[in-house]
Amino acid sequence: MFIYEKKLQYPVKIKNTNPKLASVIISQYGGPDGELGASLRYLSQRYSMPYAELKGLLTDIGTEELGHLEMIGAIVHQLTRDLTEEQIRTAGFDTYFVDRTAGVYPTAASGFPYSAA
Repeated sequence: MFIYEKKLQYPVKIKNTNPKLASVIISQYGGPDGELGASLRYLSQRYSMPYAELKGLLTDIGTEELGHLEMIGAIVHQLTRDLTEEQIRTAGFDTYFVDRTAGVYPTAASGFPYSAA
């Protein structure tokens, strides 16, 4: 159904960690208007399309959004890798870190986990 190349279309190469920035960008990953929600909406709405061309278009867009999800995940990962305890605490990243460590988890910047609601 899909062809997956194991590389980002636009490589992400962040040299410096920045947990404060990551805690904002994470909303683009799993926030209410983030890439995860967008991809699921497009991929679900395609079933109700009356024309094959429209189904195909929504499938393409939903797949593109999954690619964006991958890039945002790479950004958040690179911004939070190898953090010191001091960096975690001073950036206010400790509430995220305590539950998820440095794993990329679909959540809003407010701390609410992703919900399809």
